[in-house]
Amino acid sequence: MTFSNDKPIYLQMADRLCDEILSDVYKDDDRIPSVREYAVLLEVNTNTAVKAYDELSRANIIYNKRGLGYFVTKGAKQQILKERKKAFMKEHLPELFRQMQLLGITLEDVKDAYAAQQ
Repeated sequence: MTFSNDKPIYLQMADRLCDEILSDVYKDDDRIPSVREYAVLLEVNTNTAVKAYDELSRANIIYNKRGLGYFVTKGAKQQILKERKKAFMKEHLPELFRQMQLLGITLEDVKDAYAAQQ
């Protein structure tokens, strides 16, 4: 995984796990890789992976079964979708709308471009 400089690595790792949950790599109650396995996979320090898992645990996205590992919390996918949609609407749409207005792009233009992607 290539990490960007605009966000702490542990948050990028947490985002990646959330992406994997959203894309059904991991479903409700599925076991996810151990902290150590994920750290090795992404070539990061184990402490960084621990922080990512702690972040997801606090957000109730994953839970720990002592001695067995970490698992996806029931309803995690819906929770992630809800939070990401809210963040998208608040953080990305205002700038998108501003740029559309400056460039004279209409919603019909966006709809046509979206249809062409399908």
